[in-house]
Amino acid sequence: MHGKRLALTVSRVVCMFEDVAKIHENEVRSVPGSGVGPWPGGEENWPQGDQYDPVLLREGDTRNVEDRFRYWSNEAIKSFLDSVGRPDWLEVAVQNLGHDFNIGSIVRTANCLGVRRVHIVGRRRWNRRGAMVTDRYLEVVHHPEIDGFLDHVRSRGLRVIGIDNIEGSRPLEGQVLPDKCVLVMGEESTGLSEDMARDCESVLHITQYGSSRSMNVGHAAAIAMWAWVIQHGGDPERA
Repeated sequence: MHGKRLALTVSRVVCMFEDVAKIHENEVRSVPGSGVGPWPGGEENWPQGDQYDPVLLREGDTRNVEDRFRYWSNEAIKSFLDSVGRPDWLEVAVQNLGHDFNIGSIVRTANCLGVRRVHIVGRRRWNRRGAMVTDRYLEVVHHPEIDGFLDHVRSRGLRVIGIDNIEGSRPLEGQVLPDKCVLVMGEESTGLSEDMARDCESVLHITQYGSSRSMNVGHAAAIAMWAWVIQHGGDPERA
C-alpha cells in the first residue's frame, strides 16, 4: 500500500516538473520574485525592436518590472513612461537628514503611480534598497539645501505642499490638491523640518483613528500621492 502511494506521489511530482518544463519551453512566463529566463529558442528567435536589451534576452530578466516591460532596456522603459501615462504635474520631495531607509519605498511608490521626478533634499546618499531599482525609471534630483529646492520647483510653477501631522496642519481628506504641485515628506522620526514646514504653501495631515502617534512616512507618502492621482491623474485607460 505504501509502495503504491509512494509511486503515485513520485508520478505526480514528475508530471509537475514536466508541466513546468513545457511552460518554459513553449512560452515565457513570469514567476513572482524570480523574473524570466533567457528568451526561448536562442538569438534567431529574439523579438525585434530597439526597446529590447540583448543582454536581458540572452541571460534573462529578473528585474521588478511589469510583464509588458520584460527584456526592455532601462532607457526604453523610462522613455515609454515619459511619453504616456505619467501625471504631468505631480512631483514628490523627501527630506534626507539622517539616511532614512523609507526614501526607497517612496521612490518605488512614485514609480508605480507614474510620478516623473523625486527630489532628495539634504544628504545626497540615500538607502536605495527599498526602491527595488525603480529609481532607474524616473528622475531623482538632489538638492543640498532647502532654498535651492524651493527655487527649483517654484521656478517651474509647482506649488509646495507639505505632508505632516504637525500643529496647524489641515486634514488631507476633503482638500483639493493643486494640479501642479510637489508633495513634500519629512523624515520618519522628525517629520518636516521647521524651515521646510514654514516655506510650504500649506501642510496637510492624514487623519488617524488609532493609538499610534504617526504612520510610517512611506505609507503617508503613498496615500498623499494616491489622493492627487484620484483628483488629477487617475485615468485607467492610460495605465
